[in-house]
Amino acid sequence: MQKTDVKTRFTPPKDWSTHLLRSNPIFADLCHHFSFDRLAQWPDVAWLNRIAAQITVSFVDNDALSADGRYYEEYIYATAQVPTRKDNWHDFFGALIWCLFPKTKALLNKLHIAEIKTHGSKQRSKLRNKLTLLDECGVVLCLEPGAVEHAQLLRQHQWQHSFVTQRPDWWQYIRPVIFGHAIYEMATAPFIGLTAKAVFVEVPNGFSQWPVSEVYRYLDSLLLAQINGGILLDQTQLTPLPVLGVPGWYQANNDNGFYHNTDYFRPKPLPRKISG
Repeated sequence: MQKTDVKTRFTPPKDWSTHLLRSNPIFADLCHHFSFDRLAQWPDVAWLNRIAAQITVSFVDNDALSADGRYYEEYIYATAQVPTRKDNWHDFFGALIWCLFPKTKALLNKLHIAEIKTHGSKQRSKLRNKLTLLDECGVVLCLEPGAVEHAQLLRQHQWQHSFVTQRPDWWQYIRPVIFGHAIYEMATAPFIGLTAKAVFVEVPNGFSQWPVSEVYRYLDSLLLAQINGGILLDQTQLTPLPVLGVPGWYQANNDNGFYHNTDYFRPKPLPRKISG
């Protein structure tokens, strides 16, 4: 059979499923924070607005954006309304992230607008690309003082050392938190190759055992401060993270052999030689 370079586009499940969320540990924080148990069908914008009562934006049907004609980020900035497609996993998870990280999401929107005013809506600046990577694919790795070395291990693709040899550190001293709503969407049908962009932050001792609500409240303020401080332009941030390798997030990784797949757990690329 002839090989093809065309990649199959990811397609999430068509139907709503509370069981899908409750049966996958990647969604454990969402299930703990939000009440999905009584949802027999897709949540609508009215449901989203009920859970978003304490934040400064509301959710509206995507038709409002289509009728308005402004760019997505501009519309949110001007109206404090987030266009949301009906029966859509991507936008559903996007709305939940707004609820969990209202300060950070508002900052990302503000920074997008500032970059658009400087460079125009068609030219993607370096910062806008970074903002989009975090927004879509970010996973925040919260490292307590006893686990800060994992940042370097993971940046250097030392997957065996972090995920296997020092596996007990995960959830004891390392608290992974998904920020990117596209990662949540793709986790509805997880596949080998699912990769996030890791942001490493240092947190206090005991953070990994904090209640879920406190974890997100603290991280929302921490990310706000660190993004304002330029963390996204740090070249050691937003590095690749094989999501299914995170201990506790995928049953197959309980077998150490799972990490032998070097097509997924890739070694660190060698630096390019500069020709004379």
